Amino acid sequence: MVDSGPGNGAPLIRPTVVVADSEVSKKPRINKFTFACAILASLTSMLLGYDIGVMSGAIIFIKKDMKISDVQIEILVGVLSLYCLIGSIVAGKIADLIGRRYTIALANVIIFAGSLLMGFSTNYTFLMFGRFVTGIGVGFALICVVLYTAEISPASSRGFLTSFPEVCINSGILLGYILNFAFSKLPLSIGWRLMLGVGAIPSALLACSVLAMPESPRWLVMQGRLDEAKTVLEKTLDTKEEAQLRLNDIKEAAGFPQGCTSADIVGKKSHGKGVWRELLLQPTPTVRHVLICTVGIQFFQQSSGVAAVVSYSPRIFEKAGVTSSNGKLLATIAVGFCKTIFVLVATLLLDRIGRRTLLLSSVGGMVGSLLTLAFSLTIIEQSEEKLTWAIVLCMVMVLAFVSFFAIGMGPMTGVYISEIFPLRLRAQGMSMGVAVNRVISAVISMTFISLYKAITIGGAFFLFTGFAAVGWVFFYMCLPETRGKTLEEIEGLFGKPIGWRKTSKKTNV
Repeated sequence: MVDSGPGNGAPLIRPTVVVADSEVSKKPRINKFTFACAILASLTSMLLGYDIGVMSGAIIFIKKDMKISDVQIEILVGVLSLYCLIGSIVAGKIADLIGRRYTIALANVIIFAGSLLMGFSTNYTFLMFGRFVTGIGVGFALICVVLYTAEISPASSRGFLTSFPEVCINSGILLGYILNFAFSKLPLSIGWRLMLGVGAIPSALLACSVLAMPESPRWLVMQGRLDEAKTVLEKTLDTKEEAQLRLNDIKEAAGFPQGCTSADIVGKKSHGKGVWRELLLQPTPTVRHVLICTVGIQFFQQSSGVAAVVSYSPRIFEKAGVTSSNGKLLATIAVGFCKTIFVLVATLLLDRIGRRTLLLSSVGGMVGSLLTLAFSLTIIEQSEEKLTWAIVLCMVMVLAFVSFFAIGMGPMTGVYISEIFPLRLRAQGMSMGVAVNRVISAVISMTFISLYKAITIGGAFFLFTGFAAVGWVFFYMCLPETRGKTLEEIEGLFGKPIGWRKTSKKTNV
């Protein structure tokens, strides 16, 4: 098989792949049409970030207005992830049935309805129902945005483009924090309702806008619509020759003969039937390795405690010694700002220094900052005096943790799992990975207050430190580098969870 070179898509013989990767990492060229499609699709992810960010501040006012308990607050915050779990499992199948583009549009419609329901909530039950509807839509978005972006992106800039959803999530979190502060000045019963309901506005606009995007060429091939797929590839790649080369690779990955036409494969369309059997009951060594990596990276991303930091940052700052509501909200805005800035840095590095280097550096920094945060919170909790230096250290370590997370672990999870699944298994395989992510996120979010009451807040962060450290070892041992390779080539890197390095060397010889 041949590979495409950087930028112009000239065919290269396999022995020169290493050189091509080097060139790709220096000067990845971005197709403007692909860039626009990736941005438009990724904006849906901002709604997830907004919901997470705005709820962290809204719960302060919801608790006062509805007079609910800490347990009810934990459920309200964390249950979104469980609802996302339902949405993500269903979304993989729907994305195979109706296509990636229409599933993104459907996600926006559902989020629109959920935001309105939360904004008009009159009691806790009504609010939880709105949360349920929103969670289903967010689950759809989590799968389809990254899936679509990965399938429409060329290999040379795929890391950059598929990190856009994470950029938008963090931008949404920051926007939520800012609107928390802005709407906190309004009357109690109005402020939090506006915080939650305003998410309906962008979702309504996006539901219509995403229909202007082309469908994923890889999904079109799976439906036997080869001419349409070629047209999309010619728009998203630089030359017709590169488009034809990539179409041939996709047809091979889909199991279609190279000389076939759309008419030849009528009745052979793939709607994802039998995928769960191939994933779970009869996986090949390659699929088994992919599943191990997918479940591992999703588990360790959330078990590091990022959901606790993002969703409960006002409480963490309160435990650190920040007492005023304005002070806690402003400190929380700083958290959102750092996450957004550093995820932007990550987009520039993913295709330059590679997935593994960035991921290992990111998780190493997270381990150090979590450990220091745990020590400083423990010192503050055990001290009878107000220790200014420890309070400052806590705040700095929270910002350091979210920065290290955002520069690698945050965007890498979506980028990596969107690359490694074979074409036929990609949508539903990703949905399983996101399901693991949402379950762990829900567990952390719904138990954090109870956890720190049981083992102290310092103890909670020592626990998160341990998970992050084990995660670093797992990533070092099991995850191959995927930078610069087409989605069809990446499959050859997997098969041996521990001995993948030998396989990786063979693909570059």
